[in-house]
Amino acid sequence: MEAVAAPGVRAARVNVTPEEAMDYTELTRAARAMVAEGKGLLAIDESTGTCCKRFAAVGVECTEETRRAYRDMLLTAPGLADHVSGVILYDETIRQSTADGRPFVDYLDEVGILPGIKVDTGAKALALHAGEKVTEGLDGLRDRLAEYRELGARFAKWRAVITIGDGLPSAACIEANTHALARYAALCQEAGIVPVVEPEVLMDGDHGLDECFAVTADTLHALFGQLYTQDVVLDGAVLKASMVISGADATGRAGVDDVAAATLQCLLDTVPASLTGVVFLSGGQSEIEATAHLDAMNRMGGTPWPLSFSYGRALQAPALAAWSENPADNVALAQRRLLHRARMNGLAALGEWTQAMETEDAER
Repeated sequence: MEAVAAPGVRAARVNVTPEEAMDYTELTRAARAMVAEGKGLLAIDESTGTCCKRFAAVGVECTEETRRAYRDMLLTAPGLADHVSGVILYDETIRQSTADGRPFVDYLDEVGILPGIKVDTGAKALALHAGEKVTEGLDGLRDRLAEYRELGARFAKWRAVITIGDGLPSAACIEANTHALARYAALCQEAGIVPVVEPEVLMDGDHGLDECFAVTADTLHALFGQLYTQDVVLDGAVLKASMVISGADATGRAGVDDVAAATLQCLLDTVPASLTGVVFLSGGQSEIEATAHLDAMNRMGGTPWPLSFSYGRALQAPALAAWSENPADNVALAQRRLLHRARMNGLAALGEWTQAMETEDAER
């Protein structure tokens, strides 16, 4: 399998000024660090509302301090930088500090983890298209990016959601979301921030593997066409992709190897070889399922870009469960749970994970 450039896609602009060339070098360096060998991204960019829902589910009061304490537990886990290259933060979190008063961004810099920031303002109903959404947040984004860069953010993330259903997604939905992703990416690079572009094809529904493949391919073709139009430099950007996977309600869901092979082929058909790297979201997958799929893809190999992870719940869930039982006393236990999942996914990013390691590592 060989990667082919999407029609009309180029790697970088030809006529750049010396100032732009310097920015481009910095962007490339940061983007490559994000997909360093055996490392991936930890996503803790949940909005306050989402975080409160998760806290409520485990019986934890949701206040600014409990949210800070929870994220403190995650970020200060000893050895996290061995497997995590960057952390996606929320606006509240990038302004918070550790228990001993160090800004989270400064702490991350000290341990060698790149701070990132979610900058979209959420998916809203797409006018005249029932059941579909478009992500908003472009208004005022240039100023917000400048502030986040001053606060220490090195990369950013913008998530679009694409729904598979009866007659969905529409061409209008794909075009609106990929255009917004490309404009966001261009503004990021202008600000000296690496854009992570995330066009998530949702697992919701009973669709099969073939339908997910087709929708994902259409979305990625449109995305890279829009990135080309906006002059986004691909080796200073990272794709956060959803896997080609059966719908959550599908019968006879595809197995690990089928998901891995379909995902690889879809990426090779649509993603230019000049892109810095691909990290996957876990979506509705279980922790083990997300790890197994990533490992299978890396064992198959043959890609021009690194394949790694950018997981939220698939990394956090075991840690949250342990921490919630006793937030004051279970910090070390929760951190061990987080580090276990980070290590497992770091191995999967190398194609070196096995199911047996789950038990062996947990017993160490």
